[in-house]
Amino acid sequence: DDIVKVLMFGAQKYDRDNWRHVTDAAQRYQAAAFRLLTAYAKGEHTDPETGMSHLAHMGCCILFLLSLEKSDGNA
Repeated sequence: DDIVKVLMFGAQKYDRDNWRHVTDAAQRYQAAAFRLLTAYAKGEHTDPETGMSHLAHMGCCILFLLSLEKSDGNA
């Protein structure tokens, strides 16, 4: 549910499925996931822009990475 809310926020802000068109997507989503996990580990649990959990945002990054891996034939 929380991950879906993050996806919906992103679709409204950037456009639906825009995440697929990011340059160097795999590297960028991996870096974002690490940044989010680091922020969470340091006690920052909520994204200031969305008010949603860093873990939900990180979940989106992981789902994007999984999809990119499968589409690249590396699954």
